[in-house]
Amino acid sequence: MKTLRNSEAKTIPSLTTVGLDVGDRHSWFCVLDETGGVAAEGRVRTTAEALNEHFTRWARSRVVLEAGTSSAWISRLARAAGHEVIVANPRELRKIHQRDRKNDRSDAQVLARMARFDPQLLAPITHRSAAMQNDLAVVRARDVLVRARTQCVNAVRGLVKTAGGRFTTCSTECFARKVAAQLPSGLESALEPMLKTIESLTEQIRAYDRVIDELASRYPATELLRQVTGVGALTAVTYALTLADSSRFGSSRDIGAYLGLVPRQHDSGNHVSQLSITKAGNTLLRRLLVGSAHYILGVHGPDCDLRRYGERLMTRGGKNAKKRALVAVARKLAVLLHRLWVNGEVYDPLHSEQKSRQAA
Repeated sequence: MKTLRNSEAKTIPSLTTVGLDVGDRHSWFCVLDETGGVAAEGRVRTTAEALNEHFTRWARSRVVLEAGTSSAWISRLARAAGHEVIVANPRELRKIHQRDRKNDRSDAQVLARMARFDPQLLAPITHRSAAMQNDLAVVRARDVLVRARTQCVNAVRGLVKTAGGRFTTCSTECFARKVAAQLPSGLESALEPMLKTIESLTEQIRAYDRVIDELASRYPATELLRQVTGVGALTAVTYALTLADSSRFGSSRDIGAYLGLVPRQHDSGNHVSQLSITKAGNTLLRRLLVGSAHYILGVHGPDCDLRRYGERLMTRGGKNAKKRALVAVARKLAVLLHRLWVNGEVYDPLHSEQKSRQAA
């Protein structure tokens, strides 16, 4: 076995598998030859220049790395150098995360051996393009500001409540303007700067909304998705950018599992467990879809197949009936949006109802 130093990027023979354990400053790589032996290993700085020096000098190999903050640009760099790239799903790498003796060097070797044996064990993911990644950053940045504003609003309400006061009910968008005159005496100096911050965050969120409206016009798929009442520009853009390519999925029903909206499964023999949803995939999109389900099942929701489906689930009773119905409607909505995207169909809110009438 030969160890390569950071300054050495020797040529690696073909038919090899390279495991890359990515770190913030340095990454460790392990190269397996065609027989499974360790041909070389070493540490490299996690920079585009240092990694590209290795990628360009190595013969065409299978490079495997774990999905993370840097995996998108590193995978594009390796693919541009002619390598086959596999980005492993972290949820499927418990052999690495639960090892008693875990370090970067051994992690890189385990990644390489798993990819050499069967890449499907790694549940490979597909990164979106750099342009789509940049557009999705707008949506994520907006979400950060929304959550910051929510924390500020909750903090103001809590501080006022401890002083014996209480604000009238109002929306978050107009919160700072409406409660400015309701601040209890003695709390003005503490809360007025927070109200100004909330107002500033609201203005910035509105600016992001205008940018997202422009993004929606650049992605034709969003027009198909917004046919469904309750799905706005934000949800449609996030859906299109998260899935990136509708042809990635063999069946629209796979979308539910991809977004973590299906129950976890831990069955054995005749024992069937009733578990919560997996919550895998994109948290933001899952939250937006559940928000759309809230609107569909709310007082202003239109009469449609999704609403009737959710109402049937809620009639089954139980203290969590509404929560289960919301998740089920969100899952069904995710599948419906994919079907509209793939087929380019005109949305019919009562398609199932008309189909049953025709069958009768």
